[in-house]
Amino acid sequence: MQVYLVANPKGGAGKSTLATNLAGLLAWRGGATGPATVMLGDVDRQQSSRLWLARRPAVLPVIQPWDLKPDRAARPPAGTTHVVLDTPAAFHGDKLKECLKLATRVLVPVQPSMFDILATRSFFDELAELKAARGVQVALIGMRVNERSRAAAEFLRFVEGSGLPLVACLRDTQNYVQLAAHGMSLFDIAPARVARDLEQWQAIAAWLGVNCLPPTLD
Repeated sequence: MQVYLVANPKGGAGKSTLATNLAGLLAWRGGATGPATVMLGDVDRQQSSRLWLARRPAVLPVIQPWDLKPDRAARPPAGTTHVVLDTPAAFHGDKLKECLKLATRVLVPVQPSMFDILATRSFFDELAELKAARGVQVALIGMRVNERSRAAAEFLRFVEGSGLPLVACLRDTQNYVQLAAHGMSLFDIAPARVARDLEQWQAIAAWLGVNCLPPTLD
């Protein structure tokens, strides 16, 4: 079983966007071992991911909800192949360590603004220490990045000194917002409609060890 923890103590960093689309990817193509049984755990009090699941059309690949208490480690039901954990703001310290006991990999969404960078600097240090101590793989995902902007250039310079790898930068697009309103991910619609975004996700899929994107992209 693979457990992916999506975490950043800064509110509004894009955690739920990343978590729900990651769950959507895994629900379509779970990896080399065959069909996936995916669960989406929502540790956030706002329950953004659970609300997204409630809107998800029944005709799409099933993603099960998983109730997880942030102060108590738990195990998902037998047969689960992949778990995505969406976490709240101010998520660090003992709560972070408890969820890291379950995590196979950690994905940290970060937006390219000075406020976000300053708010997450100490979190990066904490993750780097935990990575060294426990061997958990950690990667940064740039969110709402305009690659031609000065902010993006400053963001990339900051990432280079963080000691953590930047796997991908996802662009600022309404595709995520519009699909989320219907409980859907990029991977639930015709690839031609979101081709540019799917290209950006290929690096994330490769880092996770997922075989490929949905069958129509093979």
